[in-house]
Amino acid sequence: MQTLLLFSYCYITLSLVFAEGIDVIRNDDLSTLLSIKSCIVDPSNSLKSWVLPTGDNNVLAHCKWTGVSCNSSGFVEKLDLSNMNLSGNVSEHIQELRGLVSINVSLNQFACSLPKSLGNLTSLKSIDLSQNDFVGLFPTGLGMASRLISVNASSNNFSGFLPEDLGNATDLESLDFRGSYFVGSIPGSYRNLQKLKFLGLSGNNLTGKIPDEIGELSSLQTLILGYNEFEGEIPAAFGNLTNLLYLDLAVGSLAGQIPAELGRLQKLDTLYLYKNNFTGKIPPELGNAASLVFLDLSDNQISGEIPVELAKLKDLQLLNLMCNQLTGQIPTKFGGFTKLQVLEIWKNSLTGSLPMNLGEKSPLQWLDVSSNSLSGEIPPGLCDSGNLTKLILFNNSFSGKIPVGLSSCKSLVRVRMQDNEISGIIPIGFGSLPILQRLELANNNLTGRIPNDLSLSTSLSFIDFSNNSIISPIPSGIFSIPNLQTFIASENNLQGKTPDQFQNCPSLSVLDLSGNHFSGEIPRSMAMCEKLVNLNLRNNKLNGEIPREIATMPMLAILDLSNNSLSGHIPDSFGTSPTLEMLNLSYNRLNGPVPSNGMFSTINPDDLVGNLGLCGSVLPPCSRKFTAKSEQQKKIHIRHVLIGCMVGISVILSLGVAFFVGRIAYKRWYLYNSFFCDWFNGSSKEWPWQLVAFQRVSFTSSDILGSIKESNVIGMGGAGIVYKAEVHRPHHVVAVKKLWRSSEADIENGDDLFGEVNLLGRLRHRNIVRLLGYVHNETDVMMNETVSMVAGSYGYIAPEYGYTLKVDAKTDVYSFGVVLLELVTGKMPVDPTFRESIDIVEWVRRRIRNNRSTIEALDPSIAGECKYVQEEMLLVLRIALLCTAKNPKERPSVKDVLTMLAEAKPRRKSVCNNNEGLASFKEKSIFGNSPVIGLL
Repeated sequence: MQTLLLFSYCYITLSLVFAEGIDVIRNDDLSTLLSIKSCIVDPSNSLKSWVLPTGDNNVLAHCKWTGVSCNSSGFVEKLDLSNMNLSGNVSEHIQELRGLVSINVSLNQFACSLPKSLGNLTSLKSIDLSQNDFVGLFPTGLGMASRLISVNASSNNFSGFLPEDLGNATDLESLDFRGSYFVGSIPGSYRNLQKLKFLGLSGNNLTGKIPDEIGELSSLQTLILGYNEFEGEIPAAFGNLTNLLYLDLAVGSLAGQIPAELGRLQKLDTLYLYKNNFTGKIPPELGNAASLVFLDLSDNQISGEIPVELAKLKDLQLLNLMCNQLTGQIPTKFGGFTKLQVLEIWKNSLTGSLPMNLGEKSPLQWLDVSSNSLSGEIPPGLCDSGNLTKLILFNNSFSGKIPVGLSSCKSLVRVRMQDNEISGIIPIGFGSLPILQRLELANNNLTGRIPNDLSLSTSLSFIDFSNNSIISPIPSGIFSIPNLQTFIASENNLQGKTPDQFQNCPSLSVLDLSGNHFSGEIPRSMAMCEKLVNLNLRNNKLNGEIPREIATMPMLAILDLSNNSLSGHIPDSFGTSPTLEMLNLSYNRLNGPVPSNGMFSTINPDDLVGNLGLCGSVLPPCSRKFTAKSEQQKKIHIRHVLIGCMVGISVILSLGVAFFVGRIAYKRWYLYNSFFCDWFNGSSKEWPWQLVAFQRVSFTSSDILGSIKESNVIGMGGAGIVYKAEVHRPHHVVAVKKLWRSSEADIENGDDLFGEVNLLGRLRHRNIVRLLGYVHNETDVMMNETVSMVAGSYGYIAPEYGYTLKVDAKTDVYSFGVVLLELVTGKMPVDPTFRESIDIVEWVRRRIRNNRSTIEALDPSIAGECKYVQEEMLLVLRIALLCTAKNPKERPSVKDVLTMLAEAKPRRKSVCNNNEGLASFKEKSIFGNSPVIGLL
């Protein structure tokens, strides 16, 4: 009895001691969590519940804290701190949570190195560190966690070698190191991971050959190794991965032939091998991979014919074979695909015709077979499913008519059929398609009329019917399409009066009606197209005088009226146009003195040739008899004006306004006259142009001036227009830049410009193309070089350049800032969607001033719904705004810009969606998809 009592006493005592020990350990977990919190920066106060409890009943208080889960004994088992906007450091004390089975700190802002003690958590089953900015080496030791199943460290900045000891964690099923900066090769120890189902190593700097041993991982379902620097061939042993569903080896330096063994992978649904150096033929055995849905072999050096065996892939939705060296015909059996959505085979050397039943049985969305040698008729059922968005057939030899079914395909966005042999008429209906943006039918054999229904479109922005045989007047109202920016109908048989329908052309910037049979006068209403930049009416039958209103157009830069029957005088107002830089009036019936103001003092004589009545300025001087006659006509004209003044007070007021405008014009002319006095006082027959060369050249100033014509234009920059000049003594090609005309203030300080030009002439640098010399006549300068003096066009140039004409580092920073804005907004520097005469910089700043969400300014196709990508894009946006500050002194230096970008490193390797279905493809995941998938 005493023995029993003693035993009971000892048992109770030991139980109390053991329970007290458990409580101590539990309290240790609580203290450890508080230590972990002390190292974390928590701006959102997500861990506000992590506080030391008060009172006696505090043993299990930490088990109720945010993100903490305990097991039945009260020990911390799971720690989930994901998506809490946390940063700072991960404490070394984390190793003291010895019962920890799962840790998740993904989707935060940690930018530290991981503690080495992390490898001591040998009870771990799962660890997720993804989508942070962790740096340094990945800690060793986790290979000792015998129950470890999943490691996700993707989208970080780890460096060094892949952890080899993980090869000892033989229960691993998922290993994801995508999107860091690991180097070296794949450790040989990974061959031990026989339970591994997911291996993601893409987006690193891994080198060497892909180990054959990877082919021994028989449980693998997903293998993503692309975006590295692997070389050599794909191991034939990959054919043993019979459970493989997804294989991505895209964007690398792999070479050799695609192994036929891949055809043994019966479960494989995705194969991405694009943008490598594969050669040889497409193995016909790929047709045996019966589950293939996405097949992308584009951007390689694959040759031979497309194997007909691929038609056996009944589940195929995407087939990309573009940018290879394929020959032969497209298999006719491809018309039998029932699930095909994307077919891209452009830029090959394919011949023959498209399968005539293509699209009839499949939900075809995108067909691009451009830049081949295909012929035959266009299949009539391409849009039978009603899903076709983009039809791109240009640069082939297709013939026959445009299928009528296309003109009723409401899903179409782009139709590009230029440079073929298509005949017949343009079918009615394209104008009713709700989202059609581009209609390109140039360089074909089309006849008939331009359909009137095109005027009904609300979406078309680009129309090109040039180089066909269309016979009709222009449909009424076509220029009033709200989004129409470009209309080209040159080199046709269009007839009738030039359409007088320009009262409402809100977006039109390019209008080319050259090479037709239009007659009558140029409509004065054209001047109402305020956004028109390029107007070409060359080679028609136009007559009458040139409307003075044309010269007042605020954005007109190129005007070609040559080869018509225009008469009368050249309006003086052309010389004062603020934007006009190219004017061709050759081969008309114009007469009288050529104006001497503005651009006419330097106009190429070839742009005035063929007008026998013109004289003066750059042409031979006018005769005295003609001058006297002209003066008499002017006096008669003045009398008529004075008589007209008596008609009413309105005309008198008009004359008053003209008087003051005349005074201002006279003052401007006087300033120019004083600066150019040496030229105007010299002989009218004296050649005014002087060539200043910085080295021995084989051309003269007349050679350079002869190149200043529209046919030689090769570009337009922020400082002027660039022309190509060919000199034949000996043959030599140079680029000539005709600078924009300066303001009066710049003329008075012309020495600064010439000083800068002389400095450029002496510069020798591997990144600066030599400036050969310049041609000037004391009023204008033309640069002989091979690049623009100022890099960029309108929208890229810093605002101060307009009045200083000086380029420095701050100017470059501004231009770079504009490029950054383009990247993050998806807009052009001067985008038609801005609807006002503003550039991208002002557009962004207005959104900020109007308290609009800056996220709305980001390109939605990149930002999407992933807030981490959005945050990174906003960082770049802020840097861009600093670069484009109005005051040059407020812009950062180039070094500072690079530093800021390095700290705001866009996570180009981030992944917001890890699902493997089609939904994940639509997220445009960088490492899992072909680039075209996102466009679906």
